[in-house]
Amino acid sequence: MIAFVVGSSLLSLRTTWKDIKVVADSGFEFGGKWSVVSGPRGVRGTRMVLGGLFGGKAGGQGAVSKMAIVPPETHHVLGTPMEADFAKEGLEMAMVGMGCFWGAERVFWQLPGVYTTAVGYSAGTTENPSYRDVCSGRTGHAEVVRVVFDPKKISYEQILARFWEKHDSRQLNRQGNDVGTQYRSGIYYYSDEQKKIAEASRDKFQSVLDGKGKIVTEIAPAATFYFAEDYHQQYLSKNPGGYCGLGGLPGVCYPAD
Repeated sequence: MIAFVVGSSLLSLRTTWKDIKVVADSGFEFGGKWSVVSGPRGVRGTRMVLGGLFGGKAGGQGAVSKMAIVPPETHHVLGTPMEADFAKEGLEMAMVGMGCFWGAERVFWQLPGVYTTAVGYSAGTTENPSYRDVCSGRTGHAEVVRVVFDPKKISYEQILARFWEKHDSRQLNRQGNDVGTQYRSGIYYYSDEQKKIAEASRDKFQSVLDGKGKIVTEIAPAATFYFAEDYHQQYLSKNPGGYCGLGGLPGVCYPAD
């Protein structure tokens, strides 16, 4: 075993150079959990350059690469798997951004027909971002909720109805007191059919705003979903009474057909 101490973080490298398990303090307040990957990699918090050690160019492009965050095995509220072959089970996914993901996730895990939820980062420019990275505003990611649902029990449009009602889609790059591009309103679709439904739902909700402002929600293809750190997952279940800056538009409801 080779061990490096970087600041207060201990990084241990085990097994072969080909498959290296990196066990490290996350460098953030609550710690973290990391996956097994191929090839040497640095971890958020250590920001360690291993290029020289393994024959690469230290400090060069690609010399520092961060581990993907491994989610908890089961949902803290629903008890369902956080990651699985959902399509094989006949389930579908939706991904939305609506400000701080703590409150946004709770909106969806409470819906009948939702199988599991997770918070994370998407629609940015870097791989495996951390919360600290995203909050810097330099990665371009949005805080998002990935919703896995049973289409036999709840429709994609019903998911989006809650999305529209539970946040202010007229606010650009913010929700209430939470300001920054990571808090932008967004729908990230997984299929052409989802795109059509998302655009139609936007137009439908815009029609009931009745001169109260223009929707600025981003509608774009779903990019890679990166799990947020463990302590963010189902945060308001683990921390009852915790911060929730989410708010909708009083008296404005998604129109029924």
